[in-house]
Order: sequence, then C-alpha cells, then structure tokens
Amino acid sequence: MTFKKSLLVVAVATALLSACSAEKVALQDNNKHTAAAAENTTATTTQTASEQANELFDTIFKQGVDRNPVRQTYLGIKKDYDKWNDFSEENAAQELAFAKENLALIKAIDVSTLDAQTQISHGLYIQNFENHIADYKWRFHNYPVNQMFGTHSQIPAFLINQHSISNVKEAQDYIARVHGAKKLLTQLVEQLKLREERGIIAPKFVFPHVIRDSKNILVGAPFDQAENSTIFADFTRKVNKLSISDEEKSVLIAEVKTALIDSLKPGYEQLVTYLTALEQKADNRDGAWKFPDGEAFYNNALKRTTTTDLTSEQIHNIGLSEVSRIHDEMRVIMKKVGFNGDLNEFFEFMRNDKQFYYPATAEGKQRYIDEAVALIDDMEGRLDTLFLTKPKAALKVKAVEAFREQSAGKAFYQRPAPDGSRPGIYYANLYDMEAMPVYQMAALAYHEGIPGHHMQLAIKQELTGIPMFRKFGGYTAHTEGWGLYSEMIPKEIGLYQDPYSDFGRLAMELWRACRLVVDTGMHTQKWTLKQGIEYYTSNTPNSVSDAVKMVERHVVMPSQATAYKIGMNKIIELREHAKVELGDKFDIREFHDVILKNGPVPLNILADLVNDYIKTKKA
Repeated sequence: MTFKKSLLVVAVATALLSACSAEKVALQDNNKHTAAAAENTTATTTQTASEQANELFDTIFKQGVDRNPVRQTYLGIKKDYDKWNDFSEENAAQELAFAKENLALIKAIDVSTLDAQTQISHGLYIQNFENHIADYKWRFHNYPVNQMFGTHSQIPAFLINQHSISNVKEAQDYIARVHGAKKLLTQLVEQLKLREERGIIAPKFVFPHVIRDSKNILVGAPFDQAENSTIFADFTRKVNKLSISDEEKSVLIAEVKTALIDSLKPGYEQLVTYLTALEQKADNRDGAWKFPDGEAFYNNALKRTTTTDLTSEQIHNIGLSEVSRIHDEMRVIMKKVGFNGDLNEFFEFMRNDKQFYYPATAEGKQRYIDEAVALIDDMEGRLDTLFLTKPKAALKVKAVEAFREQSAGKAFYQRPAPDGSRPGIYYANLYDMEAMPVYQMAALAYHEGIPGHHMQLAIKQELTGIPMFRKFGGYTAHTEGWGLYSEMIPKEIGLYQDPYSDFGRLAMELWRACRLVVDTGMHTQKWTLKQGIEYYTSNTPNSVSDAVKMVERHVVMPSQATAYKIGMNKIIELREHAKVELGDKFDIREFHDVILKNGPVPLNILADLVNDYIKTKKA
C-alpha cells in the first residue's frame, strides 16, 4: 500500500484511537523549533509524505502522553494535574491494544516515500511498539518497590520536585493527588500480589529499606506532634508563597491535612502491612535466574538495554577482558607516581589518602564546585577541535540540594528547559565528601557536563525535523555510552595531565567494566551478593559501601548497568572503523555529529548511520 492510499486507513484508525482516549491531547511543546505539527492526521495535499508521517508520529506520541498524567507533569503540561497513572491490569491491556493499533498505522506507511531521517523515525517507532508488545509477557518480572525506586518513594519525590503550585487551582490539584495516592498505593499492592502469585518476590535485603522509607512518609505533622512531615511541609511552603489571603491559605492547608490523614496515611499503612507479611516469604536468591523463565527474561532484558544481540556469556567475557586491560593501564600510572606496592595496595592508597579528598566544610564543598566549573569552562573553550554542532543552552554546576542529597546519586545531569528558560545543570552530590575523590572530579564533570550529557541531551532537544517521540525518548546504551566515551575524549586532546586525575578516569571506566562481569554473574551464574561485592572491592579502588549499593542495584535492575560500557565500546569501535575506511578524510568533528545530531538511537541503527556517513564521505 502506498502512503497516499494509506491516508484513509490512518484517518479512520486515528479517529478510533482518539475515541478511546478520554480527551484529545493538548501537548504544550515549549520548544518553538519543534512545535507539534497537527491536531489530527488528516493530511493536506501540500504536505510531503515525510511531513504526513511525522504528523502521525506526533499525534501518536501526544495521545500516549494524554493517557499518562505523570508524564504530562514531567513535560510541563498541567492538563491532568490532579491525577496519577493507572496501574491496573485493565489499563495495561488497553495500552497493549493501543500499541498494536499504532503499530498497524505505522506499518501502513510506504517507507520508500520517506526521506532518510523520517525512515529512521519510522523504523524506530515500529521497533518501540514491537518491543512493547513482545515485552507484555514480562510485565511482572520486576520489583515495583525496591531500594532504588518505586511508587512508595515516587509519590513524595514527584509532589515535591515536579508538582509546582502557582495558583489555587494547582494547590487543589496537589490535594487531589494526595487523596489519589490511596488508590495508587492500593493498585501497587495488587500488583505486588500478582507477582507474589508467580513467585516473584524481592530478596530479603530490599524489605527493610522499602518498609523504612514508607514509614518515614508518615513521620511528622499532621501524623504526629513532630515538625511537619515531608509532604505537608512542601505543600505549606508552596501555598504560603501564593498571593492569596491568609484565610484562603488556611483553608488549603486544612484540606491537604485532611487528605494526608484520610487518604495518604491508610494507603501507606496498607502497603507497610503487606510488605511486612511479604518479607516473611522472601529469600536470599538475588538473580533473575530465580524468576519463571528467568533465563529468557534476562536475555531479553540484555537485548533491550544494550540494543545488541550480545549474549550474557559474551558480555561477561567482555567485562573480564576490559577489567584486565584497565588494570594494566593503572599499573603504568602507579609506576609513574612512584608508588611501591601492588595494584590492590595502590587502590587502598587512593581510597584512603587524605590528599584526595576536600574537607566536608562549606569551604571544601565550594572549592569542589569552583574547580568543577573551571574544568567545564576549560573544556568548553576547546570544543571547536572536537565538534561542529554545539548546544545553545548554557550549563550550570550545582551541589545537590540538602533536602535530597542523602538519597540522591553521586552526580547527575538535568536537561535544560526546551524553551531556554532554564539551563542544563550538572549536579555534584557533596553530602559525603569522602565519596567524591578529587581525582575523579574531571571525569565526572566531563561525563555529566561537557562534552557528555549536556552536549548530547541539549543538542537533542534543539534538533529540528525529528518527531517528539525521539526528542523525549532515549536508549540507555547510546546515552550512557556517550557519557562514558566523553570521559575519554578530553585525554585525546591533552587533558588529564595529572596522573592521579587520569587514574580517576580509568577508575570510573573500570567500575563500568566490572558491571558487565557482576550483572551477568549474578543473573545467569547465580553469584550471591557477597560474591558481587567481593568482585568490586578486589578489582576497583571504590569503597565497600559503593560496592554494596552497586550490587544491590544489579539485583533490582537486571541488565541496566551493562549499557554504559557496551555503549562506549560500540562508539569507539565505529570510530575506529570510520578511521580505517576514510584515512585522511576522517574528521572527528563530523563523526561526533553523526553520533549526536540524530538523537539517541539503538546501537545497530548507530552503526548504520556511521556506515552511511562513510559511504557519503567516500563518494
């Protein structure tokens, strides 16, 4: 069927999709350069086939957002600002039906009529929906609450960090979400019971964390006589900033207090009661191998995470090989700095010597931020040697705020607002200065800031001519592979002159190489927590506490940690291939454009893009 002939099919099917939605979506795309094309998919005769296809892609994306109140809020849309997502099995089945209908719509397009970039979008959207459909059978193969994430911790984090209040209506929406938390937590318990019936229960170590964190939500006023609880304090602070009368503020605060006591509290109490009983059935088996069809599930998870066909055994062996290589490079540095001892003794020295840590004082923390800013400013001044395309958005370096520094990760990046109203932010977590060695400062700044995630994600948002699902979607292997690759690039232009700083770069790469070994070891070779922890502490300079957290992360997020090193290796492999093929014609700036200017893509598609670049350059 040609694309023009398929328009009738598209129009009819889209009308059916719209009827299934509660309302037609009104996605507010703040980026003027990437505004959504149309309210429906009925194409005009003046549009090209690619324009028609992209209009359909954006309509499908908008309809998905329209069914997802939480994602709406993350995207700055306040349409269903009083609602949570639906965790029911009925909704899961409905989303599966939508995926099948959308897949049929997209497959009806004659791909030969599309331009090259739209052909990529076409293939990616087909892959997305095919994966959604194929993965439906694995929807219970996870732990909805764990020490890393889950609805129990998302509720307060989402309300505090995402639900802003600029008027009375938005305050009332906040109150409605507090009331709605009871239903959400009830659905969560129902989902946990469905997993329990299938023998999918988190290991014992998970339960003390999630029970403690759930109980902590109910600490403080209005639940007891202590200081305001986390959510109550947040709501009160936001409402008190409104330009309304004190009487109106008092009414709103009284309403949220009622919602907290009557809805949120019984919701969390029900969850804690169930988790306390479920803990008695938990065991100490940590790998995905214990799941029904665990081997098939994990192999599928590796495919989704790495976007490759690499097997667990292959990934395990890649990890072992990379660990050995990096150890050898570390021994060279060890000799360069004149250290007498073996590699493990050098690790101990790097782990504990005070020269590598700034004091946990206001001055020590400010020094860390100032030096990270200087590193990024210096790197920014060198970008022309590596890049043709640079982001318009600015980058800011900040310490993680006090209210979340205890639970937040070591370092992370927050993308800029699409409309330019907020810069990209590199957050450094300075809660525990002994977890932030100075010798890792440069690699962290390059990974999270420039040329890492800021270059990548800001450029992605600023791209024109690609549909919204690509702007707001991603592939971990591409995203984190680029971040890890970005730790290495500065060395190639003369940075990391301090050998200890270069050791820090290698230490961070080594950590990601060890992940390949431990993740596959735990999920297919039946490694225990203890074995995983021992592998990290024996092979890296990181602390025991780092190792414990990492191994526990492997347990609850099977395959996720393999994305970083596999992604980096693929980018390096493609770069070396391009160098061999192009010889003197190779330009590192053009290569980086290929990696970044198409947005995040699976690694197989990335290989196609690089090969197309090689052919074009040769011609």
